[in-house]
Amino acid sequence: MYSESDLQDAVAAGILSPEAALALRDHVARLRASPVVDEEHFRLLTGFNDIFVAIASVILLVAVGWLGNELRFGAADHHPAFMSGLLVAATSWGLAEYFTRQRRMALPSILLLLGYVGGVAFALGALITQIFADADDRTASLILSGVAAISAGAAWLHWRRFMVPITVAAGATAGAAVVAGLILAAFPDDHILPFLLLLAAGVAIFLLAMHWDMSDRARMTRRSDVAFWLHLAAAPMIAHSLFHLLGVLNGDEISGGKALTVIALYVIFGLVALAIDRRALLVSSLAYVLFALYALFKQAGAVELSWALTALVIGSALLLLSALWHHARAIIVGGLPPALTSRLPYLERAPA
Repeated sequence: MYSESDLQDAVAAGILSPEAALALRDHVARLRASPVVDEEHFRLLTGFNDIFVAIASVILLVAVGWLGNELRFGAADHHPAFMSGLLVAATSWGLAEYFTRQRRMALPSILLLLGYVGGVAFALGALITQIFADADDRTASLILSGVAAISAGAAWLHWRRFMVPITVAAGATAGAAVVAGLILAAFPDDHILPFLLLLAAGVAIFLLAMHWDMSDRARMTRRSDVAFWLHLAAAPMIAHSLFHLLGVLNGDEISGGKALTVIALYVIFGLVALAIDRRALLVSSLAYVLFALYALFKQAGAVELSWALTALVIGSALLLLSALWHHARAIIVGGLPPALTSRLPYLERAPA
């Protein structure tokens, strides 16, 4: 059985033409009675061996980090040992040389990228924490910016070597943290500013994701995988910051008007998701719309059944949307101006 990643590899290697790969996808989709445009493909598993190697890699990285934590070099016991992060990063890179560069295993490659960049960030943060143990908020923001900058550079090196699609999202997130850290250092006492910066970062990464998506409207190359992870990084930034600024989930009872606002925003997210053929925004904001609907049912008097009714409505709506995704998307995209639709993913996977 051939996976989507196998097809993409065959196209990239020139074994199959993009047209032949598309014809095979369409043929399989017809056999399964499911339009190929309903499938948001990304590389995660090429086989069960991916899971086996991923579990083994996590166990090894935890062991290496644990051992590194004992190499404190005179550091105080309450400070994390920076050697732990360095060893995890080095081990992740070494494992990637085989499992990513040679074996091209999807899930282990993702975990090893996260281990590498996370190890670099942890090592730097731990080392600087030992040097600046009593840093104030302004200094902490500058430290955050510096650590994020070096982490972004580490992600860039990893991308140049291995080209794992999630690396671009990791680097973009780190780059956003660089800018946020510098701004927070200038305005350390503004409690709303972090969420405004998070929202701005989410929008910026979303636009970057659209840039990658627009370069592969048929979603047949690695660029589509890069866009997927960028959307996955941007969506929670946008959703969490926006709903926090609205005062949702801040411990207070949500009013009916605010709940309706949340639901209206979720509908807008749904329209955007249909237009760009990405579901990340819908998933990231799901908890907020569940809470909003729960509040509405509770205020309507259905106290005991409020959670059940909420789950029934949202679950049914999402399943219906999934079943009718292609038809709904055709309606949404059909109502947009041609200048915009010419940049969105094709309604069919071949250009008209």
